[in-house]
Amino acid sequence: MKHFNHFIITCFLFLSLAAAAQDKEMEREKIRQQEEQKKSDKQRAVNRTLDSAVYLMEQGAYAEADTKFIYVLKNIRSVPSDLAYYFGENSYQLGKYKQSVDWLNKYIQLKGTNGKFSKLAVERLKVSEGKLLEERQNAVQQTQEILSRDYDVDCGPSGKVICPVCSGSSVIVKKTYLGETYKPCAYCKSGYLTCEEYNKLLRGQLKAAQ
Repeated sequence: MKHFNHFIITCFLFLSLAAAAQDKEMEREKIRQQEEQKKSDKQRAVNRTLDSAVYLMEQGAYAEADTKFIYVLKNIRSVPSDLAYYFGENSYQLGKYKQSVDWLNKYIQLKGTNGKFSKLAVERLKVSEGKLLEERQNAVQQTQEILSRDYDVDCGPSGKVICPVCSGSSVIVKKTYLGETYKPCAYCKSGYLTCEEYNKLLRGQLKAAQ
């Protein structure tokens, strides 16, 4: 009888452990399915956003489309080739030529000359590269601008000019919450600068009087 009871208890424990293990396995499977469902829902949401971005781009709402494209890029696992083209095209329309060149090149690298948008991508890439080159040339020209401060200005026969700091009044007026305060101009005497002083002032080399 004692052995029989021991056998019953052993069987009960075994069945209990088996049931617990089965419950844990079922719980793990449930969690896995929930995670898969979340991923699936997220992917569908990303796909809907991408479709919306393409629609907005086709309607000319490039700034709104850009926001949605960026959201898709941040939430997608891997970038499909069509997205590379769409983002490159939309970037061109926004004047973001460097970004456009980058993504259109990516599309062409992925699809070659046989892709759905290959012909359009090549045409747009040429234009984007031209615009980007213009931007860079303009940037170089701006750094090479000739400004008046780089040269000595001829002040005329008088050899002096009205002080631009105090507008010739020889007094600097400052307004405060207590009223106006008056201070002598630290750069000129009697409202005028000599030609040498004026040129130094333009170059930021004229020191204020202590």
